Amino acid sequence: MKGKRLKKYRISFYCAAILLLLTACQQQKHQPSVMFGQADIQDDAAYDLEDIQASGELIATALSGPETYYEYRGEGFGVEYEMAKSFASHIGTRLRVEIAQDSAELMRKLAAGEADLALTPPTWQTRPTSPQLAAALKAWWQPDLRERTIAAERHRHTSTNRVRRSARPPMLSREKGIISSYDGLFQSNARVAGVDWRLLAAQCYQESAFDPRAVSWAGAQGLMQIMPGTAAHLGLPASQVFEPSQNIAAAARYIAELQRSFSDIHERTERLCFVLAAYNGGTTHVRDAMALTAKYGGNPHHWNDVDRYILLLAQPRYYRDPVVKAGYLRGSETSGYVRQIIARWAQYRGAAHAATLSVTPQDNNKKRNARIRSREEFLSDSLRR
Repeated sequence: MKGKRLKKYRISFYCAAILLLLTACQQQKHQPSVMFGQADIQDDAAYDLEDIQASGELIATALSGPETYYEYRGEGFGVEYEMAKSFASHIGTRLRVEIAQDSAELMRKLAAGEADLALTPPTWQTRPTSPQLAAALKAWWQPDLRERTIAAERHRHTSTNRVRRSARPPMLSREKGIISSYDGLFQSNARVAGVDWRLLAAQCYQESAFDPRAVSWAGAQGLMQIMPGTAAHLGLPASQVFEPSQNIAAAARYIAELQRSFSDIHERTERLCFVLAAYNGGTTHVRDAMALTAKYGGNPHHWNDVDRYILLLAQPRYYRDPVVKAGYLRGSETSGYVRQIIARWAQYRGAAHAATLSVTPQDNNKKRNARIRSREEFLSDSLRR
């Protein structure tokens, strides 16, 4: 970090960390405060509220976790994050969070000027050279703020908070091989995405149940549940996010981008699982699971091996491992997302195959039964194509 954020501190680090932790324990519950560490600071090293506002960015550091801070589909979530985002808005800046692997690193980042604020529940900590920031924080804080934020987060995560106005059945006509009224859009965008169009259909049903107005608890929108930040990245205007053709086209571009991101996985059918996982949970989380897989002796390019660590990224032992960059992941959701889409894709391809058989006069029941394979055999065949 350049300029004023390159503070020239001479820190007796361990003494500072111990003093900070002891002082934190003595603070009144739920009340943020300025914490003083042992640091020799030059006069020009101060970086306070006015500097933060001028930069337009408040930098906070936090330990990753479901209640503090985590990333999902490229967006930040967590109780401490939501409060910090509200405070950043209050002082007129955006918020950026830097994850620390442990408490020692968190305190080092704060003391070294790499962060303006440490999100350490129940008290937050600022540097002793930021009295304006500390004063603004104290003036903004309310005693019941954390409880209200926790309640709001719980409500947001409830299933009843997912908005679906007109969910369709998983298949319009099995006999005719018609999956949805959007089949033409899936077919026209499949080449861009580099996948079978029925995989796009299976993913769409998993995302929105073919409801073009669906909105998730996390803010994902439309048929393919595109997050606002992803929409902006893909050039999809907010005014068009609920337009089926635009939503599916943007999702196809994103899938193509993810395919390139995982080009090191040469086996195409394996790569599809990684792409789906990244679409749901984020590329960095998938790479974290791959790093854990390699660390513990598995094959990081084999989905069945990596899937285990996708699940384990919900446990502190794993999401705070030094090889992990993005921290906590709602792993069961991402693992189930991949599994369910692959299974439905097999069903869609099987239905299309059955529809073809039903209009072939030469086929009798014996031939049909011989050509319709078990679900496991069919899935294996589907993944090889």
